[in-house]
Amino acid sequence: MQISSRFSVAVHVLTLLADNPAGELLTSDRLAGSVNTNPVVIRRILGQLKKAGLVEVRAAAGGTYLRRDPATLTLLDVYRAVDVVEGALFSVHEHPNPHCAMGRHIQAALDGTLARAQAALERELAATTLAQVVASVREPVG
Repeated sequence: MQISSRFSVAVHVLTLLADNPAGELLTSDRLAGSVNTNPVVIRRILGQLKKAGLVEVRAAAGGTYLRRDPATLTLLDVYRAVDVVEGALFSVHEHPNPHCAMGRHIQAALDGTLARAQAALERELAATTLAQVVASVREPVG
């Protein structure tokens, strides 16, 4: 299992918008060209980002702009906006065999570890801003 690519596509789109001159709208076609995907995919993601209040889409004017300051917009905001996972990052199978010594206790054995793993991911995403991503893209590492 992996996290949906919607997350990385959304970050890519937001990075383009953050690096765009103020007042200039970017079309879904232009965004799709950079991501190398279909504009329909971009429009779906823009819809999710708009619903979360991260972007504004002006259909009549033909473009999108960033509504939040990149220095305060975190990757956790993006992660939550595009619904890459439903609720918890990990799910444990719901009906292990209660008559099996392992099955009876597997959920309790995993719950704490999986909750800590999700919390660690969310802490890391919350510590990274869109402005930091833009800076990293401008000055590639290595």
